[in-house]
Amino acid sequence: MAEIVIRNTNERIAGEENVRAFLEQQGVIYESWETTKLPEEYQTNFVLNDEQKQDILDIYDGEIKDLAARRGYKIWDVITLSDSTPNLSDLLNKFEEVHTHTEDEIRAIVAGKGIFVIKGAGDLGYFDVELTAGDVISVPENTNHFFTLMANRQIIAVRLFVEENGWISQPVNDPDFQKA
Repeated sequence: MAEIVIRNTNERIAGEENVRAFLEQQGVIYESWETTKLPEEYQTNFVLNDEQKQDILDIYDGEIKDLAARRGYKIWDVITLSDSTPNLSDLLNKFEEVHTHTEDEIRAIVAGKGIFVIKGAGDLGYFDVELTAGDVISVPENTNHFFTLMANRQIIAVRLFVEENGWISQPVNDPDFQKA
């Protein structure tokens, strides 16, 4: 279950209804997928081969096709990151740069944990959306944000794309952003 931390005030928002309501006000879509569908071997294995990634896509085929039909996604894949990922620190440094996209950025977390850091509307500033298995989030296009891992540094997520080349990020130098 996702939780939100507003960076300016350190206020924490918890509980599905509260999280959903807050994110809705920010134009962020938040949904849930059933985590019990995923076999235990995938819930704890963060080094997957292509066949195992395809298994995950097959397991969540109905959910993926539902999202694709509603939101216009054309392609999808599975990304997995852990301390076993070559150059993980370099990847995280790249991820932890504020940017935007010309399409929404969606993640369906199927195992592990991650954080979307998103710039809120008005004077809210940036907020963290701490995600766990089952959380599905879509950050609107042209919204300042970035994605990173939580302290356990392990995640498996389904990503969906409208553009067949995936997201193309536009770096943003935002003076309002301060690293946590």
